[in-house]
Amino acid sequence: MKIAVEGCMHGDLDKVYETIKYIENTRNIKIDLLLCCGDFQAVRNEKDMASLSVPPKYREMKSFWKYYSGQEVAPVPTIFIGGNHEASNYLWELYYGGWAAPNIYFLGFAGVVKFGNIRISGLSGIYNARNYHLGHHERPPYNDSTIRSVYHVREYDVHKLMQVEEPIDIFLSHDWPLGITDYGNWSELVRYKKHFKDEIQQGTLGSKAAAQLLENLKPSYWFSAHLHCKFTALVQHEEGGPVTKFLALDKCLPGRKFLQIVDIESDPGPYEVQYDEEWLAITRKFNSVFPLTINRGNFGNTQLDMQDCRQWVRSRLEERGAKPCEFAQTVPTYNPSHPVSNTTFSGYPRNPQTVSFLEFLDLPYILDNASESRDSPASLTKRGKNFLLFVPVGLGALTLYVVFCGFPYLSL
Repeated sequence: MKIAVEGCMHGDLDKVYETIKYIENTRNIKIDLLLCCGDFQAVRNEKDMASLSVPPKYREMKSFWKYYSGQEVAPVPTIFIGGNHEASNYLWELYYGGWAAPNIYFLGFAGVVKFGNIRISGLSGIYNARNYHLGHHERPPYNDSTIRSVYHVREYDVHKLMQVEEPIDIFLSHDWPLGITDYGNWSELVRYKKHFKDEIQQGTLGSKAAAQLLENLKPSYWFSAHLHCKFTALVQHEEGGPVTKFLALDKCLPGRKFLQIVDIESDPGPYEVQYDEEWLAITRKFNSVFPLTINRGNFGNTQLDMQDCRQWVRSRLEERGAKPCEFAQTVPTYNPSHPVSNTTFSGYPRNPQTVSFLEFLDLPYILDNASESRDSPASLTKRGKNFLLFVPVGLGALTLYVVFCGFPYLSL
């Protein structure tokens, strides 16, 4: 399986897909999957701009809206995680994961899916010690504080990922695992990122949560972004244990190392995104202790009893199948011919994908706000009339291709 790994997208989907097409044509290969390591910026319209944590001068519509509207379709299946520059109101709609646009899948705030027989996991956001132990208390519209804290990694999501026992092939994080520079050529890194030196020497560069997951999950590959540079490392887990190949990439700009193609052994295609049984069981088990206030979550004593939960999920998957719920628009799309103020739109709708996902797992919908009562699954159908749905009209033995703004060269 040929997988394109991209660093920070920053809304430049057109440019990245054009680069992938260039690689396919010049190398006579077919890319099976694109993975994006955050700062995706799934901005659908002017209102989403208000939830994008960037200085006003950097707030641009970019190109995601074309794919959301159906004007363009992603030419290669795409899976992404969130970073620290996102339309957080939209990603919150898809907290558990789902199609952000046709053929573009968001892994959720934390998640595991299968693509063919490759198991892909990820953690959205960046680490911040002050907010790590808090619940997911932020709700749109965000203020100057919550627009930043909403993308801070939470212990609850990390704790769920720590329950994963079956092997992970690929893990995505936005910021780097703490201490990862010890396993690569950090002296070369600080030659062109001089301001990293103090943090590396002090042991503060990176995410403690990501380091914990790296140690526990031991994935075959770990891909990151955030620091806008390329860096590679090999992590040996215990003597004679498995090895994790780490790769961080830059953002999509001319002359930058933002895209790399990795060959991974897999079953023959065709491939598609599918739910992961173990992750569904973990999600179902921990949803009852989902912390939705600013208070610290209390989930450490949750009784797992995963065998019964796995069997329940397996029977549901056998009945329904493992394909994710279908994409659905929930807001009007940006129209460049008729731009409008972000005050024109009102409300923050429930995403039908999320509602269907929770009904499938027989779970209540609790994302609206911290004070709302926990609805029973049966009540979700009754409240379906509240949806806003808009229908569009109209490194090992690997061969790697490193891309500089669309022009690849072979790298071993």
